[in-house]
Amino acid sequence: MKWLPYPMIRIALFFMGGASLGIYFSNLVSFQVATGLLIFCLAGFFTFKLSFAQNRFPVLLGFLGLSSVFLFGLIRVFLFIDSNDKNHLSRIKSDITAYEAIVRGVPEKKAKSWRIEIEVTAIKTDDEAGAWQPATGKLLLYISAKDFTPPNFHYDDKILVRGNLQELRPPSNPGEFDFKRFLSFKNISHQQFVQPEDVKFVSATSWRGFIYYSHQARAWSMKKINEYVHGDDERAIAIALVLGVTDGIDNDLQNAYAASGAMHVLAVSGMHVGIIYAIILFLFRPLNKYKWCKWVVALTSLILLWAFAFVTGLSPSVLRAVTMFSFIALALPFGKQTNIYNSLGASAFVLLVYNPFLITSVGFQLSYLAVLGIVYLQRPIYNLWDINNPIGDWVWKITCVSIAAQFATFALSLLYFHQFPTYFLISNLFVIPLSTAVLVSGILLLTVSFIPPLASFTAIILEGLIKALNWIVFSTEALPFSLINNIYVSAFQCWVLAAMLVALILVFEFKSMRWLYTSLVLVVVFAFLQWNHFFESVDQRQMIVYSINNHQAIEFIDRGQSYFVCDSSLQIDPERIRYHIQPNRLIHGVSTTEFKIPFGKRINGVNYYRWNNKTIAWISEKDFKLPTNAFFDYLIVSKNSLRKEALDNINANCVILDGSNSKRFVTYIGEHMKNRKIQTHSVALDGAYIFND
Repeated sequence: MKWLPYPMIRIALFFMGGASLGIYFSNLVSFQVATGLLIFCLAGFFTFKLSFAQNRFPVLLGFLGLSSVFLFGLIRVFLFIDSNDKNHLSRIKSDITAYEAIVRGVPEKKAKSWRIEIEVTAIKTDDEAGAWQPATGKLLLYISAKDFTPPNFHYDDKILVRGNLQELRPPSNPGEFDFKRFLSFKNISHQQFVQPEDVKFVSATSWRGFIYYSHQARAWSMKKINEYVHGDDERAIAIALVLGVTDGIDNDLQNAYAASGAMHVLAVSGMHVGIIYAIILFLFRPLNKYKWCKWVVALTSLILLWAFAFVTGLSPSVLRAVTMFSFIALALPFGKQTNIYNSLGASAFVLLVYNPFLITSVGFQLSYLAVLGIVYLQRPIYNLWDINNPIGDWVWKITCVSIAAQFATFALSLLYFHQFPTYFLISNLFVIPLSTAVLVSGILLLTVSFIPPLASFTAIILEGLIKALNWIVFSTEALPFSLINNIYVSAFQCWVLAAMLVALILVFEFKSMRWLYTSLVLVVVFAFLQWNHFFESVDQRQMIVYSINNHQAIEFIDRGQSYFVCDSSLQIDPERIRYHIQPNRLIHGVSTTEFKIPFGKRINGVNYYRWNNKTIAWISEKDFKLPTNAFFDYLIVSKNSLRKEALDNINANCVILDGSNSKRFVTYIGEHMKNRKIQTHSVALDGAYIFND
């Protein structure tokens, strides 16, 4: 009986289960078997449902119905994956010389290029026929940015591209973010790097769709904000808070928001849409006495929320949040006939039917957990303390919202971000109202932008609010111990931690000691997993030659102490360090890094290291001189420095070619060493080389 009010929660959960099975264990059940089982379950459900006037088999009907939903989720994943198409790019065996594609995204500025998502429609190969043939598949096109002028391509434009595609590769370094898997969830399987002259505009679509005009609206909004708001940081924050575009935010500013626990305000999502919805409810409050007002509020909310989504370019995070609040807005006129949990379940179900891979999205997971946490926990926490002072009551409300959202997302935040902002309660007391004011001021600026004097005045207010917001963020970051970082938890540890937190909630919900015992058992399990991780990964020694394109990087890790050798350009590139190297350090509990190697020395242009009873030589310059008949366990070669005349004198167990060598050099050395029966490892081809104690 307790489940009766929540049918959409059950449906959404079982659909998620089927979708998860299709995503993570796709080989367990084939499409044909899943379809046959779905037909069987549906036939059984309707047979029992229509054969009896009364519901005589509720358990069986429930089982068949929810099994049908589960199988529907599984089948939806099969239907969503583009690679199942016979003309997909992954099935093309010949080299592609040119292809025709349609633009499916806005050009994004990168360090040295512009990135555009495109969808292939036809290809030309280098085989004997050489004719154009239909093809399907999405890819990321990187166009070299010589003067950083953005490509003049719009959504749905048809373009012609010259050159062959490269299939996305799995991560080359341990713990590195799996970009290939991440993009596969978006049906993107390939990429290509081209020069501007390799891309030609063919034609614009005959009918401009809704998404095109949405992108144009966002471009116009960005232009207006850049026109009236002064200061790089102020512009970047205004565009991020109002439109959800974070490209202009530099690393220092982004790190400050992360350290203060205010990172959530930079991505337009549930909080921003919730603010707009709350403002709409506040403005219509005087009309609540009229019965017709509820439907007026619902329809007005839908129009304004989707108008906001339109202006922000219909980004996935905004669409997710607007869909969620659309169901909430539609549910309110029904009063007691529905509840917030059903509305959340219905919105999640609709979103996942549209795109089942949203279940893998960090934003989707955190958004729904945060909202569920606020809905379920905020009121009980608020009732713990009755404050008569209006200001104190307001502060306590915001604090309760922050606690509820943080509690609900705590485990996932540690898994994805490996850090915890210590002063999030303090910062959110100021960040939430200030970000609300910034959002409202930004929307107001766009509304009055056709009146220059009023727009300029609004922009001055907006700049002042953003400066205050940034000051709060930087001040919070400057506090001692503002951020606890380098926290490592595995996916299984995350599940255990989440279950432990749920058990603690159930202790107070049901006032039962068995849930307390359950939480204590989970604490012990979590501690054991941490202990096991320490002895397997942290209390170990490792040598690793990282795979980083055009760079040299060797690291020796000794029980949390790192000795790092790299080229000067990589040493001052924190983004590459964070992306390629930091994940492995996180796994191995590295707390300090030294750039001076105490167990190494340089003789005649060669760096020598003695590590774990192994002799390692590293050459990075062509004027080196190796001792005659010297033997090395590992010889590391950088920057094509191994001369041809020295090849026959090499005597080593393994020759390691790092990422600074050219492809031609790697091929040549590999063939020569193969003839001499010496093992060769190229980090560019084989991934990072790892030697563990």
